[in-house]
Amino acid sequence: MCDSIDFSGAGDRARIKANEPMEVRYWTERFNVPEEVLLKAIQLVGADAEAVQAHLKSSSAGGG
Repeated sequence: MCDSIDFSGAGDRARIKANEPMEVRYWTERFNVPEEVLLKAIQLVGADAEAVQAHLKSSSAGGG
């Protein structure tokens, strides 16, 4: 994902780049989770967006 606010391209939506603030902001809004939760999920399952989403869904379904 480009850091320019003028860039409207989709970027690479298969992987989450946790070191890029605009990426983190995008994914926290997309998954409706706080930054800390997103980053913890990335640590646990890696940066693959589908894996992170599945982990977040299973975590919320399991009550934690």
